[in-house]
Amino acid sequence: MATSDMNVIELQGVSVRYRAQKIRSLKEMVIRTVTRHAPAPYFYSLKDVSLTIGRGESVAIIGANGAGKSTLLRVAAGIIAPSEGVVLARGTVAPLLELGTGFEAELSGRENILFNGALLGRTRAQMRAQMDAIVAFSGLEEQIDAPLRTYSTGMSARLAFAVATAIEADTILLDEILAVGDASFRERCEERIATFVRQGTTILLVTHDLRSAMTICRRAIWISHGQVVADGPSSDVVAQYLAKHG
Repeated sequence: MATSDMNVIELQGVSVRYRAQKIRSLKEMVIRTVTRHAPAPYFYSLKDVSLTIGRGESVAIIGANGAGKSTLLRVAAGIIAPSEGVVLARGTVAPLLELGTGFEAELSGRENILFNGALLGRTRAQMRAQMDAIVAFSGLEEQIDAPLRTYSTGMSARLAFAVATAIEADTILLDEILAVGDASFRERCEERIATFVRQGTTILLVTHDLRSAMTICRRAIWISHGQVVADGPSSDVVAQYLAKHG
Protein backbone atom coordinates (compact mmCIF):
# COMPACT_ATOMS: atom_id res chain seq x y z
CA MET A 1 0.00 0.00 0.00
CA ALA A 2 1.54 3.29 -1.11
CA THR A 3 1.77 6.08 1.42
CA SER A 4 0.46 9.60 0.77
CA ASP A 5 0.82 12.92 2.52
CA MET A 6 -2.96 13.24 2.18
CA ASN A 7 -3.36 10.33 4.61
CA VAL A 8 -3.11 11.17 8.31
CA ILE A 9 -3.30 7.54 9.50
CA GLU A 10 -2.13 4.45 7.64
CA LEU A 11 -2.19 0.83 8.81
CA GLN A 12 -0.26 -1.65 6.72
CA GLY A 13 -0.80 -5.35 7.47
CA VAL A 14 -1.37 -4.62 11.16
CA SER A 15 -2.01 -7.47 13.60
CA VAL A 16 -2.29 -7.36 17.38
CA ARG A 17 -2.03 -10.72 19.10
CA TYR A 18 -1.98 -11.81 22.71
CA ARG A 19 -0.79 -15.01 24.31
CA ALA A 20 -3.70 -17.32 24.98
CA GLN A 21 -4.75 -18.05 28.54
CA LYS A 22 -2.83 -20.87 30.18
CA ILE A 23 -4.50 -24.07 31.35
CA ARG A 24 -5.69 -23.26 34.87
CA SER A 25 -6.27 -26.67 36.47
CA LEU A 26 -5.50 -30.37 36.24
CA LYS A 27 -9.15 -31.02 35.35
CA GLU A 28 -8.97 -28.63 32.40
CA MET A 29 -5.74 -30.27 31.20
CA VAL A 30 -7.35 -33.75 31.34
CA ILE A 31 -10.45 -32.57 29.46
CA ARG A 32 -8.34 -30.95 26.75
CA THR A 33 -6.19 -34.08 26.44
CA VAL A 34 -9.18 -36.45 26.20
CA THR A 35 -11.03 -34.24 23.71
CA ARG A 36 -7.81 -33.46 21.84
CA HIS A 37 -8.73 -29.81 21.98
CA ALA A 38 -5.40 -28.00 22.17
CA PRO A 39 -5.66 -24.27 22.76
CA ALA A 40 -4.18 -21.94 20.16
CA PRO A 41 -0.99 -20.32 21.49
CA TYR A 42 -2.27 -16.82 20.56
CA PHE A 43 -5.50 -15.01 19.88
CA TYR A 44 -5.78 -11.99 17.58
CA SER A 45 -7.52 -8.74 18.46
CA LEU A 46 -6.62 -7.42 14.99
CA LYS A 47 -5.44 -9.54 12.09
CA ASP A 48 -3.78 -8.23 8.92
CA VAL A 49 -5.64 -4.91 8.83
CA SER A 50 -4.67 -2.42 6.12
CA LEU A 51 -6.48 0.91 5.75
CA THR A 52 -5.91 4.62 5.28
CA ILE A 53 -7.64 7.61 6.85
CA GLY A 54 -7.45 10.73 4.68
CA ARG A 55 -6.96 14.26 5.93
CA GLY A 56 -10.31 15.76 6.97
CA GLU A 57 -12.23 12.48 6.76
CA SER A 58 -14.88 11.52 9.32
CA VAL A 59 -14.86 7.74 9.78
CA ALA A 60 -17.01 5.56 12.05
CA ILE A 61 -15.72 2.19 13.25
CA ILE A 62 -18.62 -0.18 13.89
CA GLY A 63 -18.94 -3.81 14.92
CA ALA A 64 -20.02 -6.10 17.74
CA ASN A 65 -18.45 -6.11 21.20
CA GLY A 66 -15.00 -7.68 21.10
CA ALA A 67 -14.63 -7.15 17.36
CA GLY A 68 -11.38 -5.21 17.72
CA LYS A 69 -12.73 -1.65 17.31
CA SER A 70 -11.11 -0.17 20.41
CA THR A 71 -7.86 -2.01 19.69
CA LEU A 72 -7.82 -0.40 16.25
CA LEU A 73 -8.23 3.04 17.82
CA ARG A 74 -5.47 2.41 20.36
CA VAL A 75 -3.11 1.22 17.63
CA ALA A 76 -3.86 4.37 15.62
CA ALA A 77 -3.20 6.47 18.74
CA GLY A 78 0.15 4.78 19.37
CA ILE A 79 -1.04 3.41 22.73
CA ILE A 80 -0.72 -0.21 21.57
CA ALA A 81 2.19 -1.32 19.39
CA PRO A 82 1.22 -3.78 16.65
CA SER A 83 2.57 -7.33 16.84
CA GLU A 84 3.00 -7.21 13.06
CA GLY A 85 2.72 -4.50 10.44
CA VAL A 86 3.31 -0.75 10.29
CA VAL A 87 1.33 2.21 11.65
CA LEU A 88 1.92 5.74 10.35
CA ALA A 89 0.35 8.87 11.83
CA ARG A 90 0.86 12.46 10.70
CA GLY A 91 0.11 15.64 12.63
CA THR A 92 -1.15 15.91 16.19
CA VAL A 93 -3.47 13.15 17.37
CA ALA A 94 -5.83 13.55 20.36
CA PRO A 95 -7.13 10.20 21.62
CA LEU A 96 -10.32 10.62 23.69
CA LEU A 97 -10.53 7.01 24.80
CA GLU A 98 -11.20 6.93 28.53
CA LEU A 99 -12.96 10.07 29.72
CA GLY A 100 -11.84 11.19 33.13
CA THR A 101 -8.46 9.46 33.14
CA GLY A 102 -6.28 11.52 35.47
CA PHE A 103 -9.12 13.20 37.36
CA GLU A 104 -8.68 13.46 41.12
CA ALA A 105 -11.69 12.88 43.39
CA GLU A 106 -10.65 15.33 46.11
CA LEU A 107 -10.01 18.23 43.71
CA SER A 108 -12.83 20.50 42.61
CA GLY A 109 -14.14 20.44 39.06
CA ARG A 110 -12.30 23.69 38.34
CA GLU A 111 -9.02 22.32 39.72
CA ASN A 112 -9.48 19.14 37.71
CA ILE A 113 -9.79 21.19 34.52
CA LEU A 114 -6.34 22.67 35.17
CA PHE A 115 -4.89 19.33 36.28
CA ASN A 116 -6.30 17.33 33.36
CA GLY A 117 -5.27 20.02 30.90
CA ALA A 118 -1.68 19.68 32.14
CA LEU A 119 -1.83 15.92 31.51
CA LEU A 120 -2.96 16.69 27.96
CA GLY A 121 0.00 19.02 27.43
CA ARG A 122 -1.70 22.38 27.98
CA THR A 123 -0.39 25.15 30.21
CA ARG A 124 -2.35 26.59 33.14
CA ALA A 125 -2.65 29.87 31.22
CA GLN A 126 -4.18 28.08 28.22
CA MET A 127 -6.66 26.20 30.40
CA ARG A 128 -7.59 29.32 32.37
CA ALA A 129 -8.32 31.10 29.09
CA GLN A 130 -10.71 28.27 28.15
CA MET A 131 -12.14 27.78 31.64
CA ASP A 132 -15.46 29.60 31.18
CA ALA A 133 -16.15 27.89 27.85
CA ILE A 134 -15.34 24.44 29.30
CA VAL A 135 -17.58 24.97 32.32
CA ALA A 136 -20.42 26.31 30.18
CA PHE A 137 -20.23 23.37 27.79
CA SER A 138 -20.25 20.87 30.65
CA GLY A 139 -23.33 22.53 32.15
CA LEU A 140 -21.79 22.28 35.63
CA GLU A 141 -21.68 25.95 36.59
CA GLU A 142 -23.30 25.32 39.98
CA GLN A 143 -21.10 22.33 40.88
CA ILE A 144 -17.77 23.37 39.38
CA ASP A 145 -16.17 24.30 42.72
CA ALA A 146 -17.37 21.17 44.54
CA PRO A 147 -15.06 18.13 44.94
CA LEU A 148 -15.25 15.68 42.06
CA ARG A 149 -16.21 12.90 44.50
CA THR A 150 -19.62 14.59 44.84
CA TYR A 151 -20.25 14.32 41.07
CA SER A 152 -22.31 11.58 39.48
CA THR A 153 -20.70 9.43 36.81
CA GLY A 154 -22.55 11.38 34.13
CA MET A 155 -21.38 14.73 35.52
CA SER A 156 -17.76 13.57 35.59
CA ALA A 157 -18.03 12.32 32.00
CA ARG A 158 -19.51 15.63 30.86
CA LEU A 159 -16.64 17.55 32.44
CA ALA A 160 -14.08 15.16 30.94
CA PHE A 161 -15.56 15.51 27.45
CA ALA A 162 -15.58 19.30 27.75
CA VAL A 163 -11.90 19.34 28.78
CA ALA A 164 -10.75 16.79 26.21
CA THR A 165 -12.45 18.48 23.26
CA ALA A 166 -10.99 21.85 24.20
CA ILE A 167 -7.61 20.47 23.07
CA GLU A 168 -6.88 21.34 19.43
CA ALA A 169 -5.56 18.52 17.22
CA ASP A 170 -5.33 17.52 13.56
CA THR A 171 -6.94 14.14 14.27
CA ILE A 172 -9.36 13.22 17.06
CA LEU A 173 -9.95 9.58 18.06
CA LEU A 174 -13.19 8.97 19.95
CA ASP A 175 -14.13 5.71 21.67
CA GLU A 176 -17.81 5.38 22.67
CA ILE A 177 -17.88 8.82 24.25
CA LEU A 178 -21.30 9.69 22.78
CA ALA A 179 -22.84 7.49 25.48
CA VAL A 180 -22.11 10.07 28.19
CA GLY A 181 -24.74 12.24 29.87
CA ASP A 182 -28.37 12.75 28.99
CA ALA A 183 -29.93 13.13 25.53
CA SER A 184 -29.47 16.90 25.53
CA PHE A 185 -25.77 16.65 26.35
CA ARG A 186 -25.24 13.92 23.74
CA GLU A 187 -26.72 16.26 21.14
CA ARG A 188 -24.22 18.93 22.16
CA CYS A 189 -21.41 16.37 21.92
CA GLU A 190 -22.50 15.46 18.41
CA GLU A 191 -22.69 19.12 17.42
CA ARG A 192 -19.18 19.76 18.76
CA ILE A 193 -17.85 16.80 16.77
CA ALA A 194 -19.72 18.07 13.70
CA THR A 195 -18.00 21.43 14.19
CA PHE A 196 -14.62 19.69 14.17
CA VAL A 197 -15.61 17.98 10.91
CA ARG A 198 -16.60 21.31 9.33
CA GLN A 199 -13.26 22.77 10.39
CA GLY A 200 -11.41 19.98 8.57
CA THR A 201 -10.37 17.96 11.63
CA THR A 202 -10.00 14.24 10.94
CA ILE A 203 -12.40 12.18 13.07
CA LEU A 204 -12.15 8.48 13.84
CA LEU A 205 -15.18 7.42 15.92
CA VAL A 206 -15.83 4.03 17.52
CA THR A 207 -19.53 3.73 18.28
CA HIS A 208 -22.43 1.32 18.69
CA ASP A 209 -24.83 4.13 17.84
CA LEU A 210 -25.45 3.50 14.14
CA ARG A 211 -27.51 6.69 13.80
CA SER A 212 -24.54 8.74 15.01
CA ALA A 213 -22.25 6.79 12.69
CA MET A 214 -24.32 7.90 9.71
CA THR A 215 -25.07 11.42 10.98
CA ILE A 216 -21.51 12.39 11.92
CA CYS A 217 -19.41 10.28 9.56
CA ARG A 218 -19.45 10.02 5.78
CA ARG A 219 -17.43 6.79 5.84
CA ALA A 220 -17.71 3.68 8.00
CA ILE A 221 -15.50 0.65 8.56
CA TRP A 222 -17.10 -2.57 9.86
CA ILE A 223 -14.74 -4.69 11.97
CA SER A 224 -15.50 -8.32 12.85
CA HIS A 225 -13.16 -10.77 14.61
CA GLY A 226 -10.28 -8.33 14.16
CA GLN A 227 -10.67 -7.95 10.41
CA VAL A 228 -12.25 -5.40 8.06
CA VAL A 229 -15.53 -6.73 6.68
CA ALA A 230 -16.70 -3.62 4.84
CA ASP A 231 -15.37 -0.11 4.17
CA GLY A 232 -17.31 2.59 2.34
CA PRO A 233 -20.04 5.23 2.62
CA SER A 234 -21.47 5.04 6.15
CA SER A 235 -25.08 4.45 5.03
CA ASP A 236 -24.00 1.51 2.85
CA VAL A 237 -21.81 -0.10 5.52
CA VAL A 238 -24.45 0.33 8.23
CA ALA A 239 -27.03 -1.28 5.91
CA GLN A 240 -24.71 -4.27 5.41
CA TYR A 241 -24.14 -4.53 9.16
CA LEU A 242 -27.87 -4.42 9.91
CA ALA A 243 -28.58 -7.03 7.27
CA LYS A 244 -26.28 -9.34 9.22
CA HIS A 245 -27.04 -8.28 12.79
CA GLY A 246 -30.32 -6.36 12.58
